[in-house]
Amino acid sequence: MAFDIYDFTSLTQSIHVALSENFSPTLTMIIEMAIVGICFLTLFSILGLVLVYTERKVCAFFQQRLGPMRVGFLGTAQTLADGLKLLLKEPLVTLNADKFLFNLAPFVIIIASYFAIAAIPFAKGLHAIDLDIGIFYITAVSSIGVVGILLAGWSSNNKYSLIGAIRSGAQVVSYELSVGLSLLTIIVLTGSLSMSDIVESQANGWWIFKGHIPAWIAFIVFLIASTAETNRGPFDLAEAESELTAGFHTEYSGLKFSFFFLAEFVNMFIVAAIGATVFFGGWMPLHIGSFSAFNQVMDYIPPVIWFLGKTSVIIFIIMWFRWTFPRLRIDQLLTLEWKYLLPINLVNILFMAFIALMDWHF
Repeated sequence: MAFDIYDFTSLTQSIHVALSENFSPTLTMIIEMAIVGICFLTLFSILGLVLVYTERKVCAFFQQRLGPMRVGFLGTAQTLADGLKLLLKEPLVTLNADKFLFNLAPFVIIIASYFAIAAIPFAKGLHAIDLDIGIFYITAVSSIGVVGILLAGWSSNNKYSLIGAIRSGAQVVSYELSVGLSLLTIIVLTGSLSMSDIVESQANGWWIFKGHIPAWIAFIVFLIASTAETNRGPFDLAEAESELTAGFHTEYSGLKFSFFFLAEFVNMFIVAAIGATVFFGGWMPLHIGSFSAFNQVMDYIPPVIWFLGKTSVIIFIIMWFRWTFPRLRIDQLLTLEWKYLLPINLVNILFMAFIALMDWHF
């Protein structure tokens, strides 16, 4: 197929061979890990700048205003200016805070994001690690982030921060169930937890179309639950400005505050990337049946463009949620999960298992 010309496997293998010929195996591994780390640091920085700017523009669009316009062309340098401001701010620590845990919490949250993004395939052969339990690994390591939130809320010695952290803990633990079960609904069809296998299984059509109605139900549940798990509006009870000032990161400033801010947007990118990979074929181009001419044209679009395009659409929908719906109360939030999403998920996964057993999917 034409999209094989965009296979990055040969590139990564050639880099590995070149390093192996000049360095010892241990030093080669260290250099490769450093290269991957620099790539992810760069990616995180770019994501932070782009997504914050996009959020402001999307918010402005829904509120019928312009958003950032003055710093740079159409306000594109506004987020860069804000980032520099945060870097230059003095990092303050409250008098009675647990200083070690207070300083540790932002790093726990950002490290969890690094762990999760490592297993996501951006194109064929373009991922840091291809695990045969990729989905399980991502759902496991992404749960580490809530530990950082709980540490931040407790160590700040601030009642608003503590309330926000407790809310976030209850919220993340609850909605993880629906995220996991909605992904499991598609894994029933793929028969594999590997992210690359899930993408390859959609070479002749994306699961959102091949999986019939249960796939659509699973995607909608995934979208709602993942929005809640990332503490995005209308599920941002952990950092409700009208009640808790800024929630679990009320006492943070400067670089440490920027870590919390960056982690929120990176986590939004990660859940959108998982949704794009599992439901919409990841980097796989759109193919329609036996329309060979159309399929060949689609094959020549670079897989990274496909991946980023699908991810961007899901990110826009998540942002749409935030600027459309009012914030839920904590009881409404937990009721939505335990009384509605979880039962729907359980019935849906049984329905999908029956479809897979009868081989009724396309």
